[in-house]
Amino acid sequence: MTTKLTAYEQQEHLIIADLVHEQATVLDLGCGNGELLELLRERKDVNGQGIEIDDEAIYRCVQKGLTVFHSDIESGLGEYPDKTFDYVIMNQCIQEIFEVDHLIAEALRVGREVILSFSNFANIQARIELFFFGKSPATVALPYSWHNTPNIHFLSIKDFREYCALKKITILKEIFLTHWGQTTIWPNLLATNAIFKIARQGQHGHVSGDGI
Repeated sequence: MTTKLTAYEQQEHLIIADLVHEQATVLDLGCGNGELLELLRERKDVNGQGIEIDDEAIYRCVQKGLTVFHSDIESGLGEYPDKTFDYVIMNQCIQEIFEVDHLIAEALRVGREVILSFSNFANIQARIELFFFGKSPATVALPYSWHNTPNIHFLSIKDFREYCALKKITILKEIFLTHWGQTTIWPNLLATNAIFKIARQGQHGHVSGDGI
């Protein structure tokens, strides 16, 4: 049984596809049922492959004619040489990974650029729920209760920007999503989801300021 993509997932997939150039080589970590890889194949004619641990999800990928390897991304990407791919995609998975620092480093080694997305745990709706109701927030973008959430890291946009500065990672592009579309104003407060394109230090990029 396939799960229908949410509006947030559909929006993220379309934006990520726009960040990938035609006929690129792509590795999608934790690719799930392969919806994003399928979109990239149709829109950008990419040479893509995925890594996924769930057997049912792999079956769905095979049905779509996608190349997917059964593996746990937590175990690393040691079998891939440096710069094997134009892009490594980490779509909504960094908050679910134990050794996230190691995986991001490996993704930056294996890919020329990395595109990743995550839910912003500091958005205003989550802050209101925690402040006024005194319990773990459950919002449209974060639709889990504390006892069944897959998330083990609760990061914000500000957290990730500071992480990139600490690790000397270049931010090439950042896109922030809200209930009404994209925003560039107070993203750490207003955005529900964030999409970053990053690379190892030395490529042209920027780190914006937003202390809210």
